[in-house]
Amino acid sequence: MATKKTIPRMALPEGLRIDTLAVREGLPRTQWGENSEALFLTSSFVQPDAATAAARFANEEEAFIYSRFTNPTVTMFERRLAALEGSEACIATSSGMAAIMLTAMALLKAGDHVICSRSVFGSTISLLGREFAKFGVETTFVSQTDVGEWQRAVRPTTKLLFAESPTNPLTEVCDIRALAEVAHGAKALLAVDNCFCTPALQKPIDYGADLIIHSGTKYLDGQGRVLAGAVCGKEQLINDQFVPVMRSAGMTLAAFNAWVVLKGLETLSIRMRAQSERALQLANWLEQQPQIERVFYPGLQSHPQHELAMAQQSGCGGAVLSFTVKARVSGDGEAEADAARRAAFHVIDSTCVCSITANLGDTKTTITHPASTSHGRLTEVQRQAAGITQGMVRVSVGLEDVEDLKDDLLRGLNSL
Repeated sequence: MATKKTIPRMALPEGLRIDTLAVREGLPRTQWGENSEALFLTSSFVQPDAATAAARFANEEEAFIYSRFTNPTVTMFERRLAALEGSEACIATSSGMAAIMLTAMALLKAGDHVICSRSVFGSTISLLGREFAKFGVETTFVSQTDVGEWQRAVRPTTKLLFAESPTNPLTEVCDIRALAEVAHGAKALLAVDNCFCTPALQKPIDYGADLIIHSGTKYLDGQGRVLAGAVCGKEQLINDQFVPVMRSAGMTLAAFNAWVVLKGLETLSIRMRAQSERALQLANWLEQQPQIERVFYPGLQSHPQHELAMAQQSGCGGAVLSFTVKARVSGDGEAEADAARRAAFHVIDSTCVCSITANLGDTKTTITHPASTSHGRLTEVQRQAAGITQGMVRVSVGLEDVEDLKDDLLRGLNSL
């Protein structure tokens, strides 16, 4: 039986553009006529009578019942993000990793196979490669950029292809359209983590992706205040396979966190453009510094996937870059890795403006050493396979003056 739709939508004209949707999409105002979206801090909702309650709990009628899986503030965030991504539906989660866990729980069972980029966030590698392996789900990790390797990894049991674009921290860009063709040829789904770009710069659904994953903790919030996550996709897929798991397992986004990220979406496009402009300036400057071995940033012409990034990412490189510091030590591999690590630590510890934290997407510039933080739980073999060296430093560029960021990095670079 189809669910009777009773939750109204915001009365908006058709064809609104992304910047307008970012501040207008949601639920209708309450009887009080608030201009800023209401925050519903309640665990449950009163039903008019027992029969209606029964119908709503049986999912025969759409309604707000219990905030573990239905809450007006969370629904406003879901509707707004879905509108920005160009998807039919969205389901919000308590964090970005919860969104990936929900995706795996909703789509996979023992015996199923996943193909995943080996360059994704370290916790994603651990979740798919170790935790879900306990339950009989096998994952093959492949090159982010070699479509042929993805194709060769396909099995009859392949159900999901998972990629980030760009990746954390190497900023590798995958050909979303090509991976979608591989997935659909195998009757599998393609999920793309769009955390680095957000819909302000990239809409994976336009290139054939089936699911878009978000850590709302990053750019969707934009100011490092709360944890949040989301999965966007087709309405039937979300309602039939994701909502039941959410209802049972409860990776729930808190209403307050949903409200904070909802307000963050209002400035998403402006922030992403401004931070990306600063990142490009900083990346160009870093390439000229003699202490830097290599800079990883899609907006640079030296980036291996520069042209693809400019096509998929609305001509913008995003606001995250990484670079490797030159290790001026000769010797065996272990000695060189140790020297590179000490050099990276020195650059990071010499900063006074940048915040030393592994979070990203903040209006404040953050700096971190990926090999010992975001990817610290991986083995050295896994890190090397992903291209994450001990001399690598990741910078998430905020809204400070670029000249101040250059001076901040020079404190460490000039004293290596």
